[in-house]
Amino acid sequence: MSAVLIHSRCCFREHDINAYINLLSRDGNITLVGAPEKLSVTPFSLIMGRRSLSGSPIGGIKETQEMLDFCGENNITSDVESYQYRRSMRPTRDLLKSDVKYRFSIDMASLRN
Repeated sequence: MSAVLIHSRCCFREHDINAYINLLSRDGNITLVGAPEKLSVTPFSLIMGRRSLSGSPIGGIKETQEMLDFCGENNITSDVESYQYRRSMRPTRDLLKSDVKYRFSIDMASLRN
């Protein structure tokens, strides 16, 4: 079973997309929601793992802010569990067992540790 990672980080600053690509299993996909000005991808990380990178024109910063404002005004919230990278196998196991109660978020700053 391959995983899909939805990358929804806004383009306020540059970051290494290759760190996200390397989290994918064989045939995994990253879908970018929001477009960074520049994106540097190491081709072999895609080719050798049969991974893919796609995009969705779901909206820009203005539309995202409108959606967040609407959620705030209507008390719409989400439950998120944040994990350090080294502990990312737990949410992966839960996902494979269809035992997901929250949105999982991997703290990419923990890759540096």
